[in-house]
Amino acid sequence: MFGLSGILLLEWRALLSCLGNYLISSDAPRTADLILVLGGNFYGPRVLKGADLVAQGYAPLALFSGPFYQGRPQGDASIVFLARQGYPTRGIESLGIHAESTIEEAQAVRPELVRRGAKRVLLVTASFHSRRSAIVFRSFCPGIQFISVPASDPQYHPDTWWMDPSSKQLFFPNGRRSSVRCWLFIPSTSSDGFGITKRRLLLC
Repeated sequence: MFGLSGILLLEWRALLSCLGNYLISSDAPRTADLILVLGGNFYGPRVLKGADLVAQGYAPLALFSGPFYQGRPQGDASIVFLARQGYPTRGIESLGIHAESTIEEAQAVRPELVRRGAKRVLLVTASFHSRRSAIVFRSFCPGIQFISVPASDPQYHPDTWWMDPSSKQLFFPNGRRSSVRCWLFIPSTSSDGFGITKRRLLLC
């Protein structure tokens, strides 16, 4: 009986670990037109990841999107942070936007990507936010290929998230900055013949 309980416990932990890792979408970086670093904070892993990708020559430009802070784009503070860390700031720009969700950020950033003629973009965000971000940007920015290259986050441990308070807060839907599920209604190109656009329902 004890042996069976031990097997069930191992299988349960393996399942939980799979769920934790499911939030992460990580592709091998490829050369791209630009690197898009999503807003969240002006320092930390995602900011460093974006700067590293530029330094490694994957794209000529890293664009740091984010809300305004004290009247200036959040990305401006990221550039100052990187300069203090010894990174060259050439090829790094900021884009101030007004957005309160990943969907709104994708909608706000898309015109700038189109203006710059971007066809392939490396998408950088926190690991736990990467799958949701990839689905959102690929859905709301048609015509642009997004390659998800997330930054590891010290607050999220996918293999043992249920044992760590900060990881649990990021995993569960009631975490403010991340949710396991995001229901997206995306307009499709088809119509039902009555002037009503059909919609695809995505779970991300």
